[in-house]
Amino acid sequence: MKRAVSISIGSSKRNKAVTVKLLGEDVSIERLGTDGDMEAAALKYKELDGVVDAFGVGGADLGVMVDEKWYRLYSVEKMVRFIKKTPVVDGTGLKNTLENKAAAFVEAKLGDYVKQRGRKVFVMTGVDRWGLGHSFVTAGYETTYGDLMFSLSIPIALHSEGQLKTLASLLMPVAGRLPFEWIYPTGEKQEERKPKYPKYFQWATVVAGDCHYIKRYMPNDMQGKVVVTNTTTPEDVALFKKCGVKYLVTTTPVLEGRSFGTNMMEAALIAISGKGRALTSAEYNELLDKLGFEPQLQELN
Repeated sequence: MKRAVSISIGSSKRNKAVTVKLLGEDVSIERLGTDGDMEAAALKYKELDGVVDAFGVGGADLGVMVDEKWYRLYSVEKMVRFIKKTPVVDGTGLKNTLENKAAAFVEAKLGDYVKQRGRKVFVMTGVDRWGLGHSFVTAGYETTYGDLMFSLSIPIALHSEGQLKTLASLLMPVAGRLPFEWIYPTGEKQEERKPKYPKYFQWATVVAGDCHYIKRYMPNDMQGKVVVTNTTTPEDVALFKKCGVKYLVTTTPVLEGRSFGTNMMEAALIAISGKGRALTSAEYNELLDKLGFEPQLQELN
């Protein structure tokens, strides 16, 4: 049996382990949270290095890919410093392949609904989910990005990919050296609700991006909204339903009642590939086509 393990600095309350059959092979998929403790995560990687087939980095990114330009997050790299044998990925490969199909899926399944309410999308942070945001731009959506507002607490919205690329080129060389917890909620902070900037949520028909960002900052009134996100637990789904979200689209498959993060699914694909390394975009797409993976749609209200 192949084994893929995501070690996350997120909350341990979100831990989950399942065994699934992918392309005829049993794969154990496991998520282990360390409640914001990056050193505990590093030691867990050290313990399992060479024992499992692939690692995912959960609750953090090793860097961000903005239109094929890679920006390192130096504070996260120390978390994987003990890994010598097992391939490790942070989900970037799927963010720019699987998530790039999100807008086309929304159009195919919910096109009439979205057209009636306006083809407008609020992307929580476009720098770390370039493929997701780009899919909506390509589909002709009016797009607003919340990178400055939610990552850096600067109350300015961005409205184009050009602005997003300029922001990344100017700020990522500096932001990449900041402590990761300064720009992204970790551990128990992931469960806190701090609604901000409600007018952008109200403006949008579709709210897209990282689930933790959406949950943390969305208003209590999300009546009729379409949420497009990466990974959800039953508790997340219940919160979206309570706030009035009409449709929930998850970009990764739902396995035993929840969707796993892109890093976890990327690790699982590496495990079944048997290549012992990160895959190319073409290799990811080939496996995704064979598996028939596509976003999942749930109607909540």
